[in-house]
Amino acid sequence: MTSVCGHVMSLDSSYNNWDKVDPAELFSKAPTEKKEANPKLNMVKFLQVEARGCDYVVLWLDCDKEGENICFEVLDAIQPVMNRVREQSVYRAKFSSITDTDIWNAMDHLGEPNRNEALSVDARQELDLRIGCAFTRFQTKYFQGKYGNLDSTLISFGPCQTPTLGFCVERHDKIQSFKPETYWVIQAKVFKGKDSPLTLDWSRVRVFDREVGQMFVNLAKTSRVAQVESVSKKEKAKQRPQALNTVEMLKVASSSLGMSPQHTMQIAERLYTQGYISYPRTETTHYPENFDLKGALKQQSSNPYWAEEVKALLSTGLNRPRKGSDVGDHPPITPMRAASEGELGSDGWRLYDYITRHFIATVSQDCKYLQTTIDFTIGSEAFSCSGKTLISAGYTAVMPWQGIPLEEALPACECGDTFTVDEIKLVEKQTSPPDYLTEAELITLMEKHGIGTDASIPVHINNVCQRNYVTVENGRKLKPTNLGIVLVHGYYKTDAELVLPTIRSAVEKQLSLISLGKANHQQVLQHTLDIFKRKFHYFVDSIPSMDELMEVSFSPIAASGKPLSRCGKCHRFMKYIQAKPSRLHCSHCDETYSLPHNGAIKLYKELRCPLDDFELVLWTSGPRGKSYPLCPYCFSNPPFRDMKKGMGCNECTHPSCQHSLNSLGIGQCVECDGGVLVLDPTSGPKWRMACNTCNVVVHFFEHAHRVQVAQESCEACDASLVAVDFNKTRTPLPAGETQHSGCVFCDPVFQDLVELKHATMRYRGGGARRGGRGRGRGRRGNPKKPKDKMAALAAYFV
Repeated sequence: MTSVCGHVMSLDSSYNNWDKVDPAELFSKAPTEKKEANPKLNMVKFLQVEARGCDYVVLWLDCDKEGENICFEVLDAIQPVMNRVREQSVYRAKFSSITDTDIWNAMDHLGEPNRNEALSVDARQELDLRIGCAFTRFQTKYFQGKYGNLDSTLISFGPCQTPTLGFCVERHDKIQSFKPETYWVIQAKVFKGKDSPLTLDWSRVRVFDREVGQMFVNLAKTSRVAQVESVSKKEKAKQRPQALNTVEMLKVASSSLGMSPQHTMQIAERLYTQGYISYPRTETTHYPENFDLKGALKQQSSNPYWAEEVKALLSTGLNRPRKGSDVGDHPPITPMRAASEGELGSDGWRLYDYITRHFIATVSQDCKYLQTTIDFTIGSEAFSCSGKTLISAGYTAVMPWQGIPLEEALPACECGDTFTVDEIKLVEKQTSPPDYLTEAELITLMEKHGIGTDASIPVHINNVCQRNYVTVENGRKLKPTNLGIVLVHGYYKTDAELVLPTIRSAVEKQLSLISLGKANHQQVLQHTLDIFKRKFHYFVDSIPSMDELMEVSFSPIAASGKPLSRCGKCHRFMKYIQAKPSRLHCSHCDETYSLPHNGAIKLYKELRCPLDDFELVLWTSGPRGKSYPLCPYCFSNPPFRDMKKGMGCNECTHPSCQHSLNSLGIGQCVECDGGVLVLDPTSGPKWRMACNTCNVVVHFFEHAHRVQVAQESCEACDASLVAVDFNKTRTPLPAGETQHSGCVFCDPVFQDLVELKHATMRYRGGGARRGGRGRGRGRRGNPKKPKDKMAALAAYFV
C-alpha cells in the first residue's frame, strides 16, 4: 500500500519561450507534454519501484473525475514494470469515506477505472492551458510594455477565471450606475393601556410622491384610534437543512466563518485524509438509502457541545432527512468520527463543528413557531404588525444562529378592539445600491452558470485575487481593482463572449458528455480550440479599442518610475518602475528590462557589465536578507549557454568579470545540493557570503577592512581561499597581525569567525528565478566531489 501526492503528471506546453513563440501557435502547432507534477518527489520512479514484479494493482484514488485521471497517470507509470498476467490485473475501488464499512464495501465491489472521465479531465487541462497561455502571453506582453503602473506581474486570462472576474465587475458597474431615488413611508405607533407602543407596517409599503404620501397621512390623522380588523395565528415551520455538499460548505465558510474558499478546501481535505469527515468534493445533497445515519450520529454522543441533542435524537428516533438531489458522485459531507478542538486546531475545528452541526440538523425536527398577525385601520389606511413565538426549537437547538429570535410578545387583542394612536408621520427614505458581491454570492453565481466545478471554484476565486483583479474587503466582499474593471470592460468592447459565462458553460456540458462516453474527446477538443483560435485572432486585431480604456486608467511606461541606471545601448538613464512587475525602461531605445521580484533595487556603485556596458543594479531582500548585483540586460538575455533567464551576477559564469560567480564564488552550499556560497562584496564591514540558490547566509570576518576571494583552492575541501585584511584595533589574529589567507571552512584561525544563518525575506517569496549549478566555483569544469569533511562542516553549521 502506498500513495501519491495529487496529480503524478501535469500538462505543459513545450513552447515556453515567450519571446520566440507567437501566442497564436499555442492553439494548434505547439505540442503539449506531460511532465512530472513535482519533479523533486520522483513519484514516477517511486511508483515503479513499488510496482516492480506485482501481478495486480487496486487503485484507491479519490472518487471523482480528477481521481479517475490520476488512476491512469499511475497506470502509465507502473504497467511497464508489472508482471504480465492474462486475466484482469487492474482494479478500481470506489469509496467516499475512510470508515471500515466503506473500505470493506469498496474492496468487495472492485470495478475498473473510467477512461472517459479521465479523458474529460485531459480535455479540460489542455483547453485551459492552450487558451489561457495564448491570451495571457499576448495581453501581458502588450500592456506591460506600454504601461508602468498596472501593479500586476501577470495579466492572466482563463476560460473560467475571466467570467468569474466578470461577475464581480458587473456588480461594480451596477453600484456605479445606481441613482438613488427618494420615497416616503408612513410610520405609525399605537399603544393599549400601559403596554409598550407597537410600530406598525403600512400596507401600501411606500410611495414615490411626497404630496401623495402627505395626503395619506392626513387621511390617517382623521382618527385618533387604531381599530383591530383581524387577528390571525398560524403555526409555521422552518425547514431543517438538506444534506451538505461542497458549494454550500464553501458559502457558509466564507459568509459565517470568514474563511476563503481556497483555505476552506485545504482544511476540508486535511479533515478527510485524517478520517474526520467524508469526501469533501460532492454535488449530492441526498443521503444514500444504505447510509448509516444512526451510526454516524452515535459517534457524536460524547461531545459536550451537542451531546444533549444527539442523545435526545437517539432516544426519540431520527427524523427522515429532506429529499435532496443525487448527482451520483459521492454522499453528502458528514462527520465520520468524533473530534475535539485540540486535535484539529482552530480553523479545522470551526469547519468540523459546522459540518457536524449541519449533519445533526438534517436528521432533527423542523423548527416550529407561531406567527401572529394583527391588522389595523387608522382612518382609511390599513396597517399591520406581526410577531413570532417559538413552539419547538427542532434543528435550531444545534444550529442556534438560525433560531427564531426572542421578541416581545404582541398584546392580547381581538377583532374590534381599539388602540390609541401615539404618532403618525411621513418618513423620507432613499433606495440604496446593491453591495459588492460576497464570496458566497459569487460561488452561487458560478454554480448557477456552470463556471468551474465544485473542486475548481475556490481556485478561480483565489486566482482573481492573486492577480490583483479584485481585493477582499470586510465581510469577504470582492471589490474589483482598476485593472480588473478595465480588463472586463475591454473584453466587453472587443468580444463579450470572452467574459460572459455562456461559452464556458457550453464547454463544461461538452466535457460532461465526454465523461459519459457520449462525445468524442478529440472532436470536442478540436472544435473548442477552433472557436477560441478565431476569437484570439479577432482579439489581437481589436486590441486598440481595449487599449483606449487602458490609456485612460494607467500611465504610459515612459512617464512612470524614476531615473536609476544607464542603458548600455544609448547610455541614457533608464527609469526604475517599482510597481509590479518591477522593471527598467529606456524611453530612448523603447526597451523594457525585467528585474527580480520581492525585493528592493538600487544602483550598484555605477559599475558596468563588461559584456554589454549596462550599469549594474543591486537587488536586496532587506537588511537581514540576501543581496546580489545583476546586469539588467543579462538578466533577461542570458549570455552563456549554461545560464538561464533570471540569473544575477552571483550565477554568471563569465570567466573574468569581477562580479561573476567565477570571481566571487567560495564553495558549495552546506545545505542545498546545487547552490554555491558567493561573497557579497557590498556587505562590509559585516561581511557575509550567501548561497545563490537557497536562503543560507554565512556571516564572517566582522569589522574586516577588505575580503577578497583568491584564485587558489583548499586542498582539503576544494573551496576557494579567502584573503582578509582585518582592522588593527579589532583583529582576531595572533600577535596583532591584520592579514591572513585561508579556507573559510578548514583554516583553524577562520573557523571561529564563521556563523551560518538563514536570510530573512522582507517580502513574500525568495528572489529571482534560479538556474541549477554544480558545486564549487564556476571556473572549474568538473569540480571535485566534497570530501567527508564538508558533510561534517554542514552538520556543524546547522
